[in-house]
Amino acid sequence: MNESDYERLLRIQTVGMREWKYQSSHYNRYEATPYDVLKVLFEAYEWQRVKGLVDFGCGKGRVPFYVHHFHHISVTGIEMSGQLYQQSMENLMKYTERAKPTRASISFECCLAEEYKIGPQEDCFYFFNPFSTPIFQKVIHNILESLEDHLRTMDIILYYPTSDYIEFLERETVFELWKEIHIPKHYEENGNERLMIYRSKL
Repeated sequence: MNESDYERLLRIQTVGMREWKYQSSHYNRYEATPYDVLKVLFEAYEWQRVKGLVDFGCGKGRVPFYVHHFHHISVTGIEMSGQLYQQSMENLMKYTERAKPTRASISFECCLAEEYKIGPQEDCFYFFNPFSTPIFQKVIHNILESLEDHLRTMDIILYYPTSDYIEFLERETVFELWKEIHIPKHYEENGNERLMIYRSKL
């Protein structure tokens, strides 16, 4: 299946990129995770153990819709842009018209990532390099606070990870590298084309 096939299947529109009108050193442009990357991830990852996924910088919602449709997992998309949030809500309306009934929920929140309160059932967190390292650190601290309040195994999934993200996780947190996945046909040309999954030590 190509990008258009997935969009038609899910009844959503998430293609394209978006640069911010007022550029910020803390927030990166919108660019959806390629569907072929999601296919690689979801064939290699233990989705049966996940209770709740949070996608930080979800944009128009591609990752949440994909996860909800194929894995029936509760998922929340976090997006700071009001315009992208509105587009995700429009996608949600079209998606739910034909989505199969499931106990898993799908929702979106328009807020800054560092202000989102981690729920006790959320145990998997996805990042496609959405913001600066200082904001990433704040988000991870929020995740760790939730871990202290409700002990559980947690996973951090990074696509196209920055060296600063990796260094912070490995030096300053309880997360350890669990699996590294190279994207076929792309990693050989670009070493950033990989997924790195970090798991909390209990």
